[in-house]
Amino acid sequence: MDCSAVRFTRHAFERMFERSVAPEAVVRIIREGEIIASYPDDQPFPSVLILGFERTEPLHLVVARDPASGTCFVVTVYRPDPALWSEDFKTRRP
Repeated sequence: MDCSAVRFTRHAFERMFERSVAPEAVVRIIREGEIIASYPDDQPFPSVLILGFERTEPLHLVVARDPASGTCFVVTVYRPDPALWSEDFKTRRP
């Protein structure tokens, strides 16, 4: 995802702290990860769900991007539950 800058919401920082995820890992995943879902109607900015890996552990990031400035806002970060996601962590199980 192309971002002119990356900012973290308070919620994202709290989740990252709880889950021992470094900001550097999140920034790398934003650049290199795979967008697996888009939420164009999210407010105040459209957002996406990004899949990436920290070492061998999968991570999902919800990132909103201000189209005017290109600034990306990390909304949340979590480790996807294998019981709720497919083996490749790209599709939610029914």
